[in-house]
Order: sequence, then C-alpha cells, then structure tokens
Amino acid sequence: MAKPLGTTGEFFRRRDEWRKHPMLSNQMRHALPGLGIGVAAFCVYLVGEQIYSKALAPSKSSHHKQNQPAPSH
Repeated sequence: MAKPLGTTGEFFRRRDEWRKHPMLSNQMRHALPGLGIGVAAFCVYLVGEQIYSKALAPSKSSHHKQNQPAPSH
C-alpha cells in the first residue's frame, strides 16, 4: 500500500499533472499514425531495388558504347 503523500506531496503531484496530459505526450505518434510503417516499407523497397539492380546489371564486358557520328543539321 502506498504511503500517504501529505499536503506537500499532494501539492507537487497536482503541479506535475500537466506533464502527463494526453495533448503533451506522444504528439508525433498520434499526428503521423502511419509514418513508421511507411518509412520501414520504403526502406525495404530501396534495399530490394538495389539488390534487384545489382543482380540484373549487365556485365561491363558486354556493355559497349558504340561510337556513332552525331547527326548534323
């Protein structure tokens, strides 16, 4: 069982109640509800794209740039 606070403890408890108000705690979590999931999904997409592009990248020996003359006007 908790020890009684007395008049001084009760005074400070009432003074600190504003810090636990719902408007002051977890503001960003409630303001941007899907941000965490969205950022995680975007990171997974970026990693997958890098793996996909490295797996299907043409080798340097097969990729030749042909020297063709520039079209003249």
